[in-house]
Amino acid sequence: MSGRETPNADEIAVPLDLLLTTSATGVARRMMPDTSWSRFALNLARRPDTVADRVGSLGQEVASIVRGTSDRAPAKADKRFNDPAWQGNPLMKRSMQAYLAANETVDKLFADAHLDWRDAEQIRFVLDVVMEGLSPSNNPLISPLGWKAIIDTGGLSLLRGARHFLGDMASPPRIPSMVEPQAYTVGETVAVSAGAVVYRSEVFELLQYTPQSENVYTVPLLVVPPVINKYYITDIAPGRSMIEYFVRQGHQVFAISWRNPTAEHRSWGCDSYGAAILDALDAVEKISGSDSVHVQASCSGGILAAMTAAHLSAIGEAERLASLTLMVTVLDQQKAGVAAAIDEEAAEVAVALSGRKGYLDGRALAEVFAWLRPTDLVWRYWVNNYVQGRSPAPFDVLFWNADTTRMPAALHREMVQLGVRNALTEPGGVTMLGTPVDLGTLTTDTYVVAGVADHISPWQACYRSARLLGSKELRFVLSTSGHIAALVNPPGNPKASYRVGSTDERNPDQWAAAAEVHRDSWWPDFSAWLAERGGDQKTAPKKLGTRGLPPLGPAPGTYVHDR
Repeated sequence: MSGRETPNADEIAVPLDLLLTTSATGVARRMMPDTSWSRFALNLARRPDTVADRVGSLGQEVASIVRGTSDRAPAKADKRFNDPAWQGNPLMKRSMQAYLAANETVDKLFADAHLDWRDAEQIRFVLDVVMEGLSPSNNPLISPLGWKAIIDTGGLSLLRGARHFLGDMASPPRIPSMVEPQAYTVGETVAVSAGAVVYRSEVFELLQYTPQSENVYTVPLLVVPPVINKYYITDIAPGRSMIEYFVRQGHQVFAISWRNPTAEHRSWGCDSYGAAILDALDAVEKISGSDSVHVQASCSGGILAAMTAAHLSAIGEAERLASLTLMVTVLDQQKAGVAAAIDEEAAEVAVALSGRKGYLDGRALAEVFAWLRPTDLVWRYWVNNYVQGRSPAPFDVLFWNADTTRMPAALHREMVQLGVRNALTEPGGVTMLGTPVDLGTLTTDTYVVAGVADHISPWQACYRSARLLGSKELRFVLSTSGHIAALVNPPGNPKASYRVGSTDERNPDQWAAAAEVHRDSWWPDFSAWLAERGGDQKTAPKKLGTRGLPPLGPAPGTYVHDR
């Protein structure tokens, strides 16, 4: 809700519960009354004078609004009420002001309840969804954008809006479409960097990209993507592709493209994906001729890569990693932010549901992602698609976001258990491929990237996670923007910047205040960091693959097309 203070850094972490538990049980279940609601009501009932003051103040404000003497206005950053009609039309202005006054009162009552962090995050999620939905900007009978569309189209906007609504509600995730399914084509307009599939297993395809420089560094880079999204966010489009940029900087780049699992792959767990990363390392080493490899992983892929790195350390093969890069990755699940704490009963229900189906449906994940930011990712498109009857504008990142994947039941169960126990913070709290995971044993040089506005993996949690690692050379980078925009961040953006430093400071907010600020993208900084650890340069290979691992087909491969 607008106006709420930013949570303390100690109260923020990745919403693993919301992404994995709520995705299985459904957002509607999270909205149902529970004990958090009871404690919220009870805490307010214990403060009758405070509640009476809040309600009385709201009554006075509403009376002022009705008389037309209120000067209440939306915050400058609130774009919902930008249309001049919200100020010029008396009815619309009063409806807007009444909503803003009610929203502020709800915010104050929420603060007055003094809930513990578990209940606070549960109630916050519910109140955000409800209050954002009640905004008059979403009401087709009030919205000036809707009336203007009716006039401009001779009423056709009503028919188009109804058609869009029925189409979106016909199948999961049953939220307004953020992009047309035909807006882009994988391999033609997104994921277009030249390369080839040089290895294929049941779990993944390994892509090798064509060098774009005369010489390349001898130590290659392996990209490990999340397991709940397609890999090509790192190769989203020409000019904005991370892979394209790194290849042009002289790096040999390989990327894993995970298979989209079905019910028959229900038994794939952390060990299955850890073994796949090791298989990819073997292939990259064989093709490149290098004894070590840079590994760059993101989000859930970062969790698995860190666990695999700990396994390599445990078996005495840590030197196979020239460096480890973790992007928007949370390893420390302390106090699970907007997810509220992981409730073990809810976790058991979620695991049982995915176990029965054999997987966690990616469309359910997409729904939860959207409700994390209802104003931007739900109601904005509600107004555009239904109220105005317009098609959403093409945007490659949103196309990628809608290109969902499934998570095998075993991996879903193990990821939920990681969150329930916060197991990665405990040496030996979990195993990978039969060896205890101790992140403190990771001495590999590490580069960690977080986004200052990330609503999926809050940067303070990424910072805490980085401090779990035993790396002597650890560079923490805090980029502008959120979960994806912090990564899809090519050089040349005048609004972009990043902070950089070690993680010696315990408090993340104090680190941010003291960290050195640089303009533009972090990509050049990372490329230079890799180059320092990239070994000598050699003539770029003329052919992809090698003897025994020939090209099997062009990038982006076949697994990326699985639906």
